[in-house]
Amino acid sequence: MVKIALISDSHSFIDDKILSHLQDVDEIWHAGDIGDEKVMEALPKDKKVRAVYGNIDDLACQQKYPEELIFDLEGARVMMIHIGGKPPRYAAGVKKHIKEIKPTIFICGHSHICKVEFDKELGCLYMNPGAVGNHGFHQVKTLLKFNLEAGQPKNLRVVELGKRGGV
Repeated sequence: MVKIALISDSHSFIDDKILSHLQDVDEIWHAGDIGDEKVMEALPKDKKVRAVYGNIDDLACQQKYPEELIFDLEGARVMMIHIGGKPPRYAAGVKKHIKEIKPTIFICGHSHICKVEFDKELGCLYMNPGAVGNHGFHQVKTLLKFNLEAGQPKNLRVVELGKRGGV
């Protein structure tokens, strides 16, 4: 079993409230729009971090993190990109790519809308943690926490971090 915290769309913002929810996990996954490398530097050093870059991320971030991550962990095949759309309306080319990769878990960010849904057609769990940052149209900052065990997320919960601030 691996304990996961899934975040996205930090847009250069991270605070102690977010960081406190990252202490009791084994891995932190960031689904893009990091904003500033200081966000990644602030993450707990004893955690494995997996991240992709998003559409607001600069060239330095794009050189450090991939556009897409595909990995196997605890019996699950995970595919993570920033702009993915949502079931059944995925972003251009994403549905075809999911069919090729055949992940059991598909993760994206970008929309700032926290959503978890099983896509029966593609046979995978869609996960978008919403946004932890202050920029965007979301009203409440959110992240997802879960245990990955025997190929499945267990004990999935949405963590609400309070209202979005700033402009």
